[in-house]
Amino acid sequence: MPEATRKRLWNTTILLPVFIPAFFFILLLVIGTASQPELAGELFASVLGYITETFGWFYMLAVAIFLVFVVIVALSKWGHIKLGPDHADPQYSFPAWFAMLFSAGYGIALLFFGVAEPVLHYADPPEGAEGLTVDAAKQAMQIAFFHWGFHIWAIYGLTGLVLAYFSFRHGLPLSIRSALYPLIGERIHGPIGHAVDTFAILGTMFGIATTLGLSVAQMNAGLNYLWPSIPLSTWVQIGCIGGITLLTMGSVVAGMDKGIKRLAMLNMAIATALMLFIFFVGPTIFILETFLQNTGSYLNNIVERTFNLQAYSRSDWIGNWTLFIFGWTIAWAPFVGLFIAKISRGRTIRQFVFGVMLVPTLFTFFWFSVFGDTALHLIINQGYNELIDQVQADNAIALFKLLEQFPFTAVASFLTVLLITLFFITSADSGALVVDSLASGGALVTPAWQRGAWAILSGVLASVLLLAGGLKALQSMAVASALPFAIIMLLSALGMWRALVIESHHQKVNVHSNRSGGNQGARLWRKRLAGIVNYPEKDEVEQFIKGTALTAMIRVAKGLQAQSWPAEVHYDEEHSRAYLEVVVPDQLDFLYEIRLRDYLRPAFAHPDTTETADEESFYYRAEVFLRRGGQAYDVYGYDDRELIGDILDHFEKYLDFLHLTPGVLPWNMAEHDEMLHPPKAD
Repeated sequence: MPEATRKRLWNTTILLPVFIPAFFFILLLVIGTASQPELAGELFASVLGYITETFGWFYMLAVAIFLVFVVIVALSKWGHIKLGPDHADPQYSFPAWFAMLFSAGYGIALLFFGVAEPVLHYADPPEGAEGLTVDAAKQAMQIAFFHWGFHIWAIYGLTGLVLAYFSFRHGLPLSIRSALYPLIGERIHGPIGHAVDTFAILGTMFGIATTLGLSVAQMNAGLNYLWPSIPLSTWVQIGCIGGITLLTMGSVVAGMDKGIKRLAMLNMAIATALMLFIFFVGPTIFILETFLQNTGSYLNNIVERTFNLQAYSRSDWIGNWTLFIFGWTIAWAPFVGLFIAKISRGRTIRQFVFGVMLVPTLFTFFWFSVFGDTALHLIINQGYNELIDQVQADNAIALFKLLEQFPFTAVASFLTVLLITLFFITSADSGALVVDSLASGGALVTPAWQRGAWAILSGVLASVLLLAGGLKALQSMAVASALPFAIIMLLSALGMWRALVIESHHQKVNVHSNRSGGNQGARLWRKRLAGIVNYPEKDEVEQFIKGTALTAMIRVAKGLQAQSWPAEVHYDEEHSRAYLEVVVPDQLDFLYEIRLRDYLRPAFAHPDTTETADEESFYYRAEVFLRRGGQAYDVYGYDDRELIGDILDHFEKYLDFLHLTPGVLPWNMAEHDEMLHPPKAD
């Protein structure tokens, strides 16, 4: 970003047009809510009621579209496409990858709702069945499966898939704005892109606040259960937020691999141990039977439940449960989607979708079967009816009251409080990481103090919303902030579809570039060897792009213009890239771009020394990008003649593509030409 846009105080990476509106909106909300909590609570309740009544149908339809879209893309011919260059390998093992996405996704929600939701729906079914009956128990589990099944992970999956695809395959910033590139082109770097990232920050912050609010409510219940002298109160919960936010700082400073990854693996180990403990000491056979039966019922009724809005029997239930959970998930999606995109480079689209949707969903179903069905078994078969009253009085106490019926209650309850704390830290840490990246225009590396500041701000926001009405206020802001982002997600899906259509047609006519680049055979071997083992600094590559690369493009453009081809060359100093563009009416445009890319310096960069690579040490490449994405080869060191040859190689293949695929829907359609190709600034 330019110096005028990025403030350099304290080595910050903040992008001011995104940071300022998001920060001041949150600041005004915090001040207003803290000064008038009762009035704010009434306002939040009114907002929730209005959105539920007016836009409930839109939320349900949007979530259905998300689910259908990601499944179709994964099963289609596009499923083999990698989220990155074709040669890229996954950065993390599957267990580590799953642990991180699961911890970020909704680990807290399972602890909070795993017992409470089935018990509440069993006692008071939303429609049809009579309460406290076998039919009510079946319906309760089907509802829980529906709320936390494929739909939730389709929301996360779509956001993560779009971000990973455009960032790692097309070299765009790892930011929500990049998802709109096929629709608005270079304007993602302007006010529209800034507005999109601002909405993403607000949605993420309210999603984090909701998660933290649920966490501390359950944590307070657990502490009160273990030590009755600790009261159940909002101020205790705010104290928990403050204390654990301070603990989060250690993980924030440690970064992704040393902090979040290790915490996520520990979370999964404790959660799995707790689940297996209840599975083996509880009604094991009953759990297995209900797991299979409820999974079948869920699959059998998924279409009907997807579109069920209780249109003929109006009640607050749909807003308090289904729309809240879906709205919370959509608000949370920028965070979870961007986070899982960060850790998914190198996986294919099919691996990503089925890894993100299938494995977490099956784990979730088993979790609800273990905890929810065990609670129902205790009520139905052992007469533990007081559990219903206790859960209705305080949802947060549900899990602890269940553990009370099994051996080692104190140990299991303490582990539960510890697990809640760890999930809290993981959510706050990874949330701060993602929000900071959004506020920095997609920067992958940001100062630790910035991430810490966002973690503190999320804790403050959760605290004031608790003061303004507890869970109801958290519900309201989560659902409200989800509305604009749901629209952005639909546009993102459309943009990715168009990009995949173009990529598939390129594959059909075999126009993929040789990664080694054009005309390399003509290069002297000493020069080529020097380029292979060289790890240049940023200013060296920038000068190459601004000088040799730009000159070669200008020469090609003049040659094309002499042949009546509408060729233009642009240099974008803000993003250190030069590109040659040929805009042909009613056809796919030709784009040849050389872009500055940064990479961590490998450990073998200096084989003549015992020095190891610094974690923050980078080298830079001048990589080629075409309209269909990054070509994953470096042209730094090419001379003018070699670059011209490479450009002409790709232009020749572009002409073959137009000849062999007539009528292909162009990326930038003629009727949108003015929108997609705005006049360039002087």
